[in-house]
Amino acid sequence: MTFCAQYMRQVAGLIQSIDPVAFEAATALLRRAGGAKVMLAGNGASAAIASHIAVDLTKISGIRAMTFNEPDLITCFANDFGYEHWVAKALEHYADAGDAVVLISSSGRSPNIVNAAAQARTMGLPLLTLSGFAPDNPLRAAGAVNLWVNSDRYNLVEVTHQAWLVAMVDALAGVVMDASA
Repeated sequence: MTFCAQYMRQVAGLIQSIDPVAFEAATALLRRAGGAKVMLAGNGASAAIASHIAVDLTKISGIRAMTFNEPDLITCFANDFGYEHWVAKALEHYADAGDAVVLISSSGRSPNIVNAAAQARTMGLPLLTLSGFAPDNPLRAAGAVNLWVNSDRYNLVEVTHQAWLVAMVDALAGVVMDASA
């Protein structure tokens, strides 16, 4: 079997491994924030995924969404509060009652994202977490809904997170699936 075929088989298996009950719970969590906003955060590729999903939630699903990916915000808050606290402080400054939070970390161990999860809980904000790597990672334990990828390879975890979140956007938008596909 070629590398491409093996890789795509592994990606497809990971994407299909989502628990349908957890998918519905995650989608419902985002839907309930429809009258408020969804705030998404991650590092690196997870930040890029957060940006993509924030735009799609707003444009396709009609749910206001935002990220904290502005360099001036990141560097200001990281400088003033420490890198491990900047996302938590952003939530503290930007979150309103009724908002929902989506935190993405492949390893589930990024201190700034784990601390943001604690802040979201302290503020009573509904929290969806996406992680991978170890099944006992701290982010996985933090969310009201947790989606975990059983892989320790960044690219596989990230592409799976992306697929799951895009599927939620389409579910929220009422996209009808072609039964013949």
